[in-house]
Amino acid sequence: MSASAVGLDEILAAERTLSGMIRRTPVEPSLALSEKLGVPVSLKLEHHQFSGSFKFRGASNAVAQLGAAERAAGVVGVSTGNHGRGLARACANAGVRCVIAMSELVPRNKVEAIRAEGAEVLIRGRSQDEAQLAVDELVAKGMTMIPPFDHRDIIAGQGTLGLEIAQAMPDVETVLVQLSGGGLISGVAAALKAQIPGVRVIGISMERGAAMHESLAKGRPVEVTELPTLADSLGGGIGLDNRHTFAMVRDLVDDIVLLDEAEIAAGIRHCYWQERQIVEGSGAVGVASLLAGKVTPKGPTMVVLSGANIDMGLHHRIISGEDVDVSEGES
Repeated sequence: MSASAVGLDEILAAERTLSGMIRRTPVEPSLALSEKLGVPVSLKLEHHQFSGSFKFRGASNAVAQLGAAERAAGVVGVSTGNHGRGLARACANAGVRCVIAMSELVPRNKVEAIRAEGAEVLIRGRSQDEAQLAVDELVAKGMTMIPPFDHRDIIAGQGTLGLEIAQAMPDVETVLVQLSGGGLISGVAAALKAQIPGVRVIGISMERGAAMHESLAKGRPVEVTELPTLADSLGGGIGLDNRHTFAMVRDLVDDIVLLDEAEIAAGIRHCYWQERQIVEGSGAVGVASLLAGKVTPKGPTMVVLSGANIDMGLHHRIISGEDVDVSEGES
């Protein structure tokens, strides 16, 4: 394990910090998926978390660690949507000024939701790397940057979800977790593998611009072209100077599965019609991987539903069976 890895002790400390701040999200069995696969499948309903995604865990933990001077100067972050909303709410709860920079590819509903949480919003360029330039300018003026994934407090906060999975399903053999910059899966895998020997953690991402997958294939962090996708929250790079998540994903994640847009849409539809859950594309990829036959678990399985922040007009079109192509400006 890399020396930069976040361990169980930090995740347990985050659990204590977050007590009373976050929602302990429910776990529900999926009768439809269990019957289809012939093994017990449960869903971790993390899309019921405050701010509509798991990002609130890490953001709240990171904001809680700020010193007085950092709180006074304010916080800035770059986001594809959910980190920004989670950070905005965490800062609002703590009475800290928050500025979120995003690219033009972030769906309008996510931009407006961040504004509704009380944050200031800056739209820059057509990639997360371009939006990061706006963050760098504000950091130079004294604000504190809280990044979306490659940060010890963020990873530890997201890892509390792994603690909850272990408590809810101590015999779990396979856990399906969304993979983008790696903050969620790093924390969840660290928490699970420290407690459940032999558990398999599988990362699920999209074919359109999977930065961590490409970086692991090259053996180092690399830049990728960001493309519109139904799993928009999984977009963005991992940072060429990645300090934590690249090594943690490399060392802790057992496999990575990529999905096409039709498979992601099928996951959204299943979550709604079979599970009665409204889930965004990024949140539905674990379910989608099972439906597509790209993951075949052999024992008790947990699937994380990570976010609910989808434009409801887009959601309606998808669940109605429309073949939506967000590359044509549909998001």
